[in-house]
Amino acid sequence: MTIPDDLQRWQALCQQLAAQETGQDAAHDTSHLQRVWGNAQLLLQHYPQADALVVLTACYLHDVVNLPKNHPDRPQASCMAAERATTLLLAQGFPAQKLELVAHAIAAHSFSARIAPRTLEARIVQDADRLDALGPVGLARMFHIGGQLGRTLAHATDPLATERTLDDQQFTLDHIAAKLLQLPPTMQTEAGRQEAERRAQWITDFRQAFVQQWNAAPIAQAQS
Repeated sequence: MTIPDDLQRWQALCQQLAAQETGQDAAHDTSHLQRVWGNAQLLLQHYPQADALVVLTACYLHDVVNLPKNHPDRPQASCMAAERATTLLLAQGFPAQKLELVAHAIAAHSFSARIAPRTLEARIVQDADRLDALGPVGLARMFHIGGQLGRTLAHATDPLATERTLDDQQFTLDHIAAKLLQLPPTMQTEAGRQEAERRAQWITDFRQAFVQQWNAAPIAQAQS
């Protein structure tokens, strides 16, 4: 996707604003923002009628307020980010008529906020963010967050929860079935759903390999 000069200017500015606001969470750092925008660019190729500036700005500023997964105010974080982004953009002379569109896209991106996206731009941003939770990088982010929160990698004897209730607050691997594999049907665009299904299959294959190794019997010592 060729980025027009004006879009490049706002991209550089939004990168700068985001870098000033982003905390130390490696799962929601500036690299995450770059990947979300990259995902959005792939989706924009299928939906050229969407406002690319609104999408770009929301992608870079959607985490300017980012609360930990276990924070009691986590469901309100995206609305707080929308308010903060609006303040930042106003100070930079962002087109006033697009501020509400950006704010809505930011507020609606969050899974926990449960705000239905009303615009094509918001649907693209939500899909782009959720795509980063899938595939190899998504898994790395999942285990990183699990480690931050002190969760065990997997249940010792029943990692697939065949005889227990899923509990991704305690076992990180449970998060794959509890949330990640639930994402593809929630995608707001057809292009996003297709990519999500491809990445979800990678996660399914990984989980199968993980469990095979997790449950492997100890290798018998060679007889001397």
